[in-house]
Amino acid sequence: MAVIDLTELPALLPRYSALMGLDLGEKTIGVAVSDVTRMVASPLELIRKTKFTVEANRLFALIDERQIGAVVIGLPVNMDGTEGTRCQSNRAFARNLLRLRDVPIAFWDERMSTMAVNRVLIEEADVTRARRADLVDKMAAAWILQGALDRLSALAE
Repeated sequence: MAVIDLTELPALLPRYSALMGLDLGEKTIGVAVSDVTRMVASPLELIRKTKFTVEANRLFALIDERQIGAVVIGLPVNMDGTEGTRCQSNRAFARNLLRLRDVPIAFWDERMSTMAVNRVLIEEADVTRARRADLVDKMAAAWILQGALDRLSALAE
């Protein structure tokens, strides 16, 4: 299966299946999951980047454990709407995952997700800088996934 448009996901998935959200950083992969009704995204795990096959195997283990129906990957589009090298890198990551396993993958514009999560952690939760480093990527994954879930919910109305 190729990368698909987010709006096509509901037709491809069983009615009750969770989604996984990924925030692909340079050193880590933030992972979030939804509930089976696809209403709420929750941060799940932070995977330290080492080798692609190790990262992919951990993601596939989580997909199997949680019976994930599809993966939503954050796409760091520039503020002017263009795609730079980070977008190319995220698209390549998706292609490489698809070479190993046929899983529906969609992208979601993640502009400002990390900034928004940092703001929440600083202003509302008063989280220290050291603790934020461990939280921000998996919370950004949840932010990305929640945006996609909200879009899917709006489509169903």
